[in-house]
Amino acid sequence: MPINIDTKKAVEAYRRYLKLQRGVSANTLEAYLLDVEKLVVWLAQEGKTPVEAELGDLQDFAAGLHDIGIGPRSQCRILSGVRSFYRFLLIDGYVEQDPSELLESPQLGEHLPEYLTPEEVDRLEDSIDLSTPEGHRNRAIIEVLFSCGLRVSELVNLKLSEIFVKEQFLRIMGKGSKERLVPISERALGELDNWFEWRSSMKIKPGEEDYVFLNRRGAHLTRTMILIMIKRQAEAAGIRKVISPHTLRHSYATALLEGGADLRVIQALLGHESIGTTEIYTHLSRQALRQAVLEHHPRNMSHSEEKGTQS
Repeated sequence: MPINIDTKKAVEAYRRYLKLQRGVSANTLEAYLLDVEKLVVWLAQEGKTPVEAELGDLQDFAAGLHDIGIGPRSQCRILSGVRSFYRFLLIDGYVEQDPSELLESPQLGEHLPEYLTPEEVDRLEDSIDLSTPEGHRNRAIIEVLFSCGLRVSELVNLKLSEIFVKEQFLRIMGKGSKERLVPISERALGELDNWFEWRSSMKIKPGEEDYVFLNRRGAHLTRTMILIMIKRQAEAAGIRKVISPHTLRHSYATALLEGGADLRVIQALLGHESIGTTEIYTHLSRQALRQAVLEHHPRNMSHSEEKGTQS
């Protein structure tokens, strides 16, 4: 993918800074530039440049490092290089604020990122004040993230036209403009219905009508808004784990894995970008994907049990 010319100039200026002002070794210089290249290429796929990136973008990038199998120690090294790059951009006037300042690295020694149990997700949702439109929206957001395993960028860009209620599927446009179908549980659809009752009375900005999740001004949410909401809600629920929107995505995958779902199916549902994963996905039918979620995700398992009890 072509890289923005101004970005090339910024990276070249960073190279000179490292070599001439910092006096780093040739090996360190190469490592730092490779780290920056990873970020630049990833941001280009998202339609952004490093100057335009926000904290949410960098957190998504960091989460993606785990998704493609990069270990915690290597993740720490790459993110250290990213922070160094942004410190330079700030010093040289390319950016007014450093978005990497609050970017967290994984704890060394931890093999898996933090995740929530279904009971903790329930606590998160139960702590929400449902007397406001935002409460119903936030509950629907948390449930969709946990029930569908979406990336936060996929959630904020989700459209009404991409929800197939009868079929119980979402059509998701993932990274690299790759489309995938993700089953959605009845519980998540129910939370969406509750939000849509409030949403129908909102004044929506022109061009924003098809977005599922909106703010008070009738515009679609940003990734940073979702991050702040989830952190505040975790505090309100008394959950001490350090969580983010990606935590719910990982919780989705963990719940499926612990329920016995095939790892290949989980990779396909998450929309991982490796060639092997994509090839596997193309050979899986919609029914196989849906059946895996119905059989192995706790939201659907609970619903099935309730139906059985009622009958």
